[in-house]
Amino acid sequence: MKVTVIGVAGGTGSGKSTLVKRLQEAFRNDDVATLCHDFYYKAHPELTYEERTKLNYDHPAAFDTDMLVEHIRTLKSNVPIEHPVYSFVDHNRTDERVLVRPSRVIIVDGILIFENKELRDLMDIKVFVDTDADLRLARRILRDVCDRGRTMQSVIEQYTTTVKPMHEEFVEPSKKYADVIIPEGGFNSVAVGMLIENIRSLISKE
Repeated sequence: MKVTVIGVAGGTGSGKSTLVKRLQEAFRNDDVATLCHDFYYKAHPELTYEERTKLNYDHPAAFDTDMLVEHIRTLKSNVPIEHPVYSFVDHNRTDERVLVRPSRVIIVDGILIFENKELRDLMDIKVFVDTDADLRLARRILRDVCDRGRTMQSVIEQYTTTVKPMHEEFVEPSKKYADVIIPEGGFNSVAVGMLIENIRSLISKE
């Protein structure tokens, strides 16, 4: 089975998740698996909760990218994998695992997935979602306060101390590796439609 791997990168709150949902809906009949880089945050059972809250979660070293690379290769070999589950409330991995079966289309998303060459080279199509920084910050505040139980003060402090500097150092430069750049991500219906047709054309040639 030929597998098409689609990478969706971009800054925090850029609209990656919305784009991924649009792609999942478009290729549901083609059998789609989705792997989020956020699943692969490293576990830190040796640290207290307070210590874990102070870690830099926007640096490439925060992720077990080697495991993600191994899982994609395993799926491409037609073998199921079990990816870890990460709790953004506890800032740690849980004991759960999620079974993912091999699929014709694998969607990989995350802020730093283009930063790693080994991971990047597994992708057939690389999409970067480009969204204004102010809008991304507003979306992050809403998500972290409403969905993850954070205080606004903690979200803004984290954004200014780690998220913004890491975006400028790692995320924004990785845009140069993209095959397609989509402003506003899944909210850009015209660009999403063109991307879907391009992917369908690629799959039909297999």
